[in-house]
Amino acid sequence: MSEKKQPSGFPTLRIVKLAFVAALYVALTYALGFMAYGNIQFRVAEALMLLCFYKKDYGIALTVGCFIANMFSPMALDMVFGTAATLIAVLLIYISPNVFVASLAPVLTNAVIVGAELTYCFETPFWLNAVEVAFGEFVCVSVVGVIIFKLVEKNSAVMKLITE
Repeated sequence: MSEKKQPSGFPTLRIVKLAFVAALYVALTYALGFMAYGNIQFRVAEALMLLCFYKKDYGIALTVGCFIANMFSPMALDMVFGTAATLIAVLLIYISPNVFVASLAPVLTNAVIVGAELTYCFETPFWLNAVEVAFGEFVCVSVVGVIIFKLVEKNSAVMKLITE
């Protein structure tokens, strides 16, 4: 069975995978919104950022998903700055030597950018905001995300689905 090509040259399955990842990011963030926004945030969907380590295409989906999810944020600036943090993290993940180092990219970018956004919005100390955001990101991406993807790496069928 051959894949039909879209006029832009994107295979249909590729578009469906990217749309699914973007939708999954939005759904997880929205469903767990009580802990996905604010200075202490555990945005579980951020674990999906590690998909970019295995295939660069997912960066598009995750950036779009983050933007849509941030439309539900209590801070309107999240659509710009939270999405920018995600995009920069994606670019850093692309050049990471291993999945653990890749997991630190969203921790750092969100700590700095979202930490600064929180400081601006709530007039709270930057370093406190940065540490709190970094902590949540570290738990969701560097601990939970890395564990999940290390387990996924052992399943060749799932890895094939992710990387093709």
